[in-house]
Amino acid sequence: MIKIVGVVGAGTMGHGIAQVFAQAGFDVRLVDISRPMLDRAETQIRASLAKFVEKGKLSVSDRDSALGRLRMSTALEDLVDADYIVEAIVENADAKRDLFKRLDGMTAPETILASNTSSISITLIGAATSRPDRVLGMHFMNPVPLMTLVELIRGQATSDATMGAATDLCRSLGKNGVEAADYPGFISNRILLPMLNEAFYAVMEGVGTPEAIDAVMKGGMNHPMGPLALADFIGLDICLAILNVLHEGLGDPKYRPCPLLKRMVAAGYLGRKSGRGFYEYA
Repeated sequence: MIKIVGVVGAGTMGHGIAQVFAQAGFDVRLVDISRPMLDRAETQIRASLAKFVEKGKLSVSDRDSALGRLRMSTALEDLVDADYIVEAIVENADAKRDLFKRLDGMTAPETILASNTSSISITLIGAATSRPDRVLGMHFMNPVPLMTLVELIRGQATSDATMGAATDLCRSLGKNGVEAADYPGFISNRILLPMLNEAFYAVMEGVGTPEAIDAVMKGGMNHPMGPLALADFIGLDICLAILNVLHEGLGDPKYRPCPLLKRMVAAGYLGRKSGRGFYEYA
């Protein structure tokens, strides 16, 4: 039975994942090597829960209970007795494999290890452990507390029992787990990123301004957010990392990252998190 959930990485996705597990009644341990990141994560979680209270979707007592179930730590060893761990660190295969190897060596053999990766092979990550049958992808959508979809990725060795446990967890969180095969980008980013990349090319080639391109997709295609505003929200560095995985993993030139995107990332224009992307943010 899953009672203690570990989350590694206190960035935008990590703290959102920690929040939803804590709200659902699990004891949560959020681990990050950076204490300032943990402090920022706690502030953001408190602000998010306060909004739920303000909108009448969460009682004050439930908010306090959720916060009481959440622990912050800079020590990975604090996850030694976790029943289920979700990794949400940088989108880099080597970094994820190194982390999974460490987690594999310190946790009980039955502990399930999940990755929030948005594009990297679960089979590759699982092969760094002695329990690939207990490794899967659990790709949450941003913002995690609001988005109901979770993409569940089955690696080559992932067992039916592991997929079933993850599906049950999604239900406990009030989310819909949808299974995807272990191909680069899975379902969501295999379809989304080429569209975003085409929008980057349209800006580079002067087809339209960012405002015009987003207006067309919102007003003409009924998208809630334009592709360039969405890319800024995701993070242009994340978009580039996913496109690189698609391009290298599938070998098709249609996934080649737009040169403009590469230049913007190199310049530090990463979107909302850096204050500037295709738009500027205060």
